[in-house]
Amino acid sequence: MPNERLRTAMLERGISPADLAETLKVDPKSVERWISGRTPYRRHRYAVAAHLGLDEVYLWPDALNADQVASASESEIINIYPHRWTVPSDVWRNLFDNAEREIGVLVYSGLFLSEDAGVQRIFREKADAGVRVRILLGDPTAEAIEQRDTDEGLEILATKIKNAIHMYRPLLNLDGVEFRQHQTVLYNSIYRADDQLLVNTHIYGAIASQAPVFHLRRVAGGGMVNMYLDSFDRVWDGATPLE
Repeated sequence: MPNERLRTAMLERGISPADLAETLKVDPKSVERWISGRTPYRRHRYAVAAHLGLDEVYLWPDALNADQVASASESEIINIYPHRWTVPSDVWRNLFDNAEREIGVLVYSGLFLSEDAGVQRIFREKADAGVRVRILLGDPTAEAIEQRDTDEGLEILATKIKNAIHMYRPLLNLDGVEFRQHQTVLYNSIYRADDQLLVNTHIYGAIASQAPVFHLRRVAGGGMVNMYLDSFDRVWDGATPLE
C-alpha cells in the first residue's frame, strides 16, 4: 500500500524523490520504493522524519512495536516537579529562550508568566527573530472558567485572565505574536518551545501552582509530546482571536 503520508509531506514541502535521495545519500529508487509502501531501515526513517519535520511514527505507524513506542515515550521525560512553584525560574526562561521555530502557551490565565518581564522580553525578541509565538488564554465568560473556580473553591479566575491580558498589552499588536481565547475545559496547561514542553497538570480541588509539572522533550518514536502538541493545535483551531 502506498505511503500517502510520506508522499503528501514531500509534496507539501516541494521535495522530490531525487531531492530527498540526494539529502540522505541514497538511490532515488529507494525513495520511490518508500513512497510505494516499503518500510526503510530505522536510520533512514529517522533521517526522513527529521528532514520533513515530522515524527517517524506518523510516517510509518507500524514500524515500531508497542514496547519500542513505550520505551521511546519514557525517554521523553526529562524531569518531574511536584509543584509548579518548584520549577526554577531559569527553567522557564531557558525553555523559551532556546526556541528556534515556535513558542506556545495554553492556559486559563497563566498570570505568573504574564507578570514575568524577562519572559515577555524573550517572547518579543523571539518574535522579532521569526519565531512564531502563540498564546491561548481562557475566555472569562466561558462555563469552563466558572467550573474551574468551583473546582478550586475560588472565584478569581476570570479576574486573573483579565489581569493577564492587561500584562500582555505590550505584545498584543506585535508582529509574530498571536493571542486567542478559548472556552475549552483544560486538563493541563501546556508551555511549548519547539520540541520541549512543560506540562502543568490540573488537579480537582487544587490550584495550578500546587500541581505537578512534567518537563518533556520529543524523542523519535515517542508519543507523549505529540499528543500534547496535537491537543494544543485543536484548542487553537477552535479559539477566537483576542481583540
